Amino acid sequence: MHPRLDPRTLARLREPRPYPALSLLMPTHRREPHHAQDHVRLRNLVAEAKNRLRADPAATRARSADIADQLDQAVAATDLALAEDGLAVFAAPGEHQVWYLNRAVPERVVLSDTFLTRNLVAADLADRPYWVLAVSADHISLWDGRAERVSEVRTGPFPLVRSLADPDAERQERVGDLPSTFRDEATRAFLRRADEAMAAVLADRPRPLYAAGEAAALTTLAEVGGASDGGAGEMFRVPHGGLAQGPPELVWQAVLPFHSARQEAENGAVLRDLDRARGRREFAAGADEVWRNATEGRVDLLAVEENYRVTVRDDGHHLMPARHDDLDSREDLVDEIVERCLTTGATVRFLPDGTLADLGRIAGVLRY
Repeated sequence: MHPRLDPRTLARLREPRPYPALSLLMPTHRREPHHAQDHVRLRNLVAEAKNRLRADPAATRARSADIADQLDQAVAATDLALAEDGLAVFAAPGEHQVWYLNRAVPERVVLSDTFLTRNLVAADLADRPYWVLAVSADHISLWDGRAERVSEVRTGPFPLVRSLADPDAERQERVGDLPSTFRDEATRAFLRRADEAMAAVLADRPRPLYAAGEAAALTTLAEVGGASDGGAGEMFRVPHGGLAQGPPELVWQAVLPFHSARQEAENGAVLRDLDRARGRREFAAGADEVWRNATEGRVDLLAVEENYRVTVRDDGHHLMPARHDDLDSREDLVDEIVERCLTTGATVRFLPDGTLADLGRIAGVLRY
């Protein structure tokens, strides 16, 4: 399975490499009958990639052989049963990676001095990632939340586990000093450790944070914490206990209504921002207009429908509609726009299909 697309991983993928670095992109299918065709398509793309390597005069024979071997290793590690809507395979001398994407990608083989990352970035963002901190008195777990699933994070300090055995329990029973579990200082210190660890996660990878647990646990977490008070990210409470040890499906189901409600509120705010920007004439709509402003670094907020794809060709002045088999076409223009906007510091929001129908399905608030 591929690593998580955190800022450090993305930075490493974007580092220049000795030419050629090979990127293989392929749309995949979750269901039959098309899913069965993915194996054939991948085999054909690998053959095309090797032919391109052999025919490229800028690629030495030794380097081409190394990359072809890395490509074979990547394909051997690829499990198309895990495929969703897209596959990205990267190969360079001494390294390879496989990424399964929840967003369709164009079929292509690219030889360059960097890996092609824009489709990964757009897919990750479209997945609307979030964190879930599942809290109990003796076990605190962190979950990486996505549109259709959550998976437990087992890196760094998480999960945090402690024993509830109290060496002073007999003394407390004799004197009648039995504090509430979440008023106990040891428990508060345990939650404080979790909050500090969560603050570090949010500082590195800011996302919405959902804290799930009993009401008393969430109240105490807010009292002792800094990550939960807006300092590193706003915490949304999910009053549901018994989630600290999963299973993932139960965690996802508990958080989903809260995440969906939050997304609806955010979508409404984005539409209001677009409407205000149109009144100020700080606004762009449609692929051509948004692309030109994104290229100039003028986009402050980008809104795009979740499944919007467009194939175009650049005539030097404007983007023109193009067929998929046009050799000069650009099939992943939307993903290019998304990555360009993120690179220039814009906020990017994916909205449900049809939301921007009267705006060409993509629009932006401009900085000037």
